[in-house]
Amino acid sequence: MTKLDSTQPNGTPAWIDLGIPDLDRAMEFYGAVFGWEFDVGPEEMGRYTMCLVEGREVAAIMPTHDESATEFWWNVYFATDDVATTVSKAEAAGGQVVVPPMDVMDKGRMALVKDPVGAQFGLWHGQNHVGTRLVNEPNALLRNDLVTPDPGAARAFYASVFDFGLDSDGYLGDDDFTFLRRPDGHEIGGIVGDPAATSSAWGTLFMVDDADATAQRASAAGGTAAAPYDMVYGRMAEIRDPFGTPFSVGAPKFGG
Repeated sequence: MTKLDSTQPNGTPAWIDLGIPDLDRAMEFYGAVFGWEFDVGPEEMGRYTMCLVEGREVAAIMPTHDESATEFWWNVYFATDDVATTVSKAEAAGGQVVVPPMDVMDKGRMALVKDPVGAQFGLWHGQNHVGTRLVNEPNALLRNDLVTPDPGAARAFYASVFDFGLDSDGYLGDDDFTFLRRPDGHEIGGIVGDPAATSSAWGTLFMVDDADATAQRASAAGGTAAAPYDMVYGRMAEIRDPFGTPFSVGAPKFGG
């Protein structure tokens, strides 16, 4: 297992969370799909609920009290040694601050930023909460990719903010796909250029043992799932939970 007990290097996806209208319904769904167990937080913490695989935090779910909200998505947080400095770099590169740097009790420090193509992401400097403590394993986070109709602007922004290297291996043929790599060469995700996309957003891909079986469980639990398909990196399925939150699952052939 890929177990993590310390903070990740700058630019690494370090945490994911989801705000939805009905916490109990969400736990029922994600428990059925991934077999997650849950540690429900107290009311004073907004019932911020840790999702666990073998006792290790892999994500969090929380109830949102915004009655006007109609769209929901998994938030990705990138690790940083200094939230304020990274926010300044993001602003200088054309990003917009959504939530300024703030302390989350003794857990860590965070901020929310929107990039120049409109995709939102978080920053996380872990202290007592380092972030995801299990990755690249079944029912845990595998990778995050940005889908956008304006990949050029996105590539320039993330390279400037996180010093990412940019490259493409050509495996996806004519598709516009760019790998994002930390300065040490480690791949942290990618940017997908999609001219048909009407907005830009970071997607979340969970690793599973069997994409077809996971899609079936999601449908049976009240979500929706498109037909699983094969690609060069493995077998995938696109799923939405009962609130319409999109995410993907990938079979073990994938590498993160």
